[in-house]
Amino acid sequence: MKAFDLTERAENGLRRGFTTGTCAAAAAKAALLRMLCNELPEQVHVSLPESEHFLAVAIDRIVSEPDGAVRADVVKDAGDDPDQTHRARIFARVRANARGEIVFQRGVGVGVVTQPGLQIRVGEPAINPVPRRMIAQAVREVLAESDDERLAGFDIEIGCENGEEIARRTFNPRLGIEGGISILGTTGIVEPKSMAAFKASIEIYIRVALGDDPPEMVLAPGNLGQRIARASLALPIKRVVQMSNFIGFALECVETTLRENDRRLSRLWVVGHPGKLAKVLDGVWDTHSHQAPSAVASICRVAEELGIASEGLRASRTVEGIAALLEPQPAASRALWSEIERRIAAAVRRRLTRVESIRVRLFKMDGGALAQ
Repeated sequence: MKAFDLTERAENGLRRGFTTGTCAAAAAKAALLRMLCNELPEQVHVSLPESEHFLAVAIDRIVSEPDGAVRADVVKDAGDDPDQTHRARIFARVRANARGEIVFQRGVGVGVVTQPGLQIRVGEPAINPVPRRMIAQAVREVLAESDDERLAGFDIEIGCENGEEIARRTFNPRLGIEGGISILGTTGIVEPKSMAAFKASIEIYIRVALGDDPPEMVLAPGNLGQRIARASLALPIKRVVQMSNFIGFALECVETTLRENDRRLSRLWVVGHPGKLAKVLDGVWDTHSHQAPSAVASICRVAEELGIASEGLRASRTVEGIAALLEPQPAASRALWSEIERRIAAAVRRRLTRVESIRVRLFKMDGGALAQ
C-alpha cells in the first residue's frame, strides 16, 4: 500500500484535503493505539477505500478518560475546497465492550437520522457506510498490532465540536438529519471544487472528451454517475465528464465546443441520481442545495400527472425515499422514472442544437437502475 500524497495538486491546480470519514477513522485508530498498544501517535495511517493507498493524518490530541475510554481528536483539512467542515474538530471516543463487535455511537455534534430514504437507518448516527468501513478497517489494523487478542468489540463514538452549529449551514436539516453534521466520504479524499476552478476544469474535460470527434460522451453530476456510466456503457474515462452541480454550464460547454469545431455529436448520455438531475424539470441548471430546492416536489408533480398517488411520496424528504416507497409498485415506479428520464432529456435537448440524441439514465444510490 502506497502513501497518498496530499501535496500533489488536483488537476484543477487546487489543494486536496481529507473527509470527515477519514478524520473519524484516524481518530478511532489513534484512540485504539493508546488503549491497546500504550502508544501516543502524533499521526496515523488511514487505509483509503480503494485499498491501494493510505493517508497519513495528524492527531491533535489523545486523552485517557477516568471510565477507561480513550478520546482522540483530528482537525479536518478540506484543502482548497469551500467546505463547511473545514477545520472542524472530529473526535472518536472508544471503549471496549463484551459484545465482540463494533458498535457505532453518536457523539456530540454528529447528527441522527430521523427520516427514511438515506443510506443509514432511522435512529442511527449519521455516519455513512464508507466511513464505517474505514473505521472497521482501522480497528482490524490495530488489533493486528496488539498483543491483547481478547479485545475484539468496541463502542466507537464519533463526534464533532460545534457540529450542531456547523450543520445548520449544511443540507442536513432538510434531509431529516438532526443535531449535527454527517460523517461522509466515498474516497476518503476531498477533491477541491471551488466554483471558478471547477468550472474551468469542466470545460477542459469536455473539450478533451470531444477533441477527436467521438460518436458519444457522458455527463454525470458526481462519482455515482461517473462509475455507472463507465461500467454500463464501456466508454473510456475521457468520454465521461463529471459536471458536479453545473449542469447548465456543462451543456453550454458542449454546445460551444461543437460549434467552434463545426462538429455534431451523435449521442449525449446524462447519467446520475435524480436528486440532482430532476431539478432541471423546474428550470434549475445549477443544482447545488444552496441554490436550488429539493427535486422531491418536481418528482411528485410528475407522479400526480401520471395518476400515481403522491400523498405518501410527498411525505418523503428525499428522492431516494421516494424510490424506496415505490419499490412495492414496480409498474408505477418504471412509469414514473421513465417519464422523468424523458422530460429531462427534452429539457436538455432545448439547450443543444448540435447533438442528435439525448439519453438520460437515472440510478439509485446503490447503483440500481430506476426505470428498468
